[in-house]
Amino acid sequence: MEPLAYLSASICALSMVVAAWGVTKLWTTMIETVGRNPQVKKDVDLYGWAGFAAIEAIALYALVIALVILTGK
Repeated sequence: MEPLAYLSASICALSMVVAAWGVTKLWTTMIETVGRNPQVKKDVDLYGWAGFAAIEAIALYALVIALVILTGK
């Protein structure tokens, strides 16, 4: 059972890597968008922070699941 727990936790870690990539892509796109059209900064900030929160929530859920798997409870 122990090797399967480590395998499952590593799969959860992969989803955290994808979430980190998503945050990077989000901020890069926000910077490019505001650089091209500074008048939309307020709108871009609002949706950017909402997207950031959603992506980070996914990463935190994956972390919690990985920790639950590793503790065996």
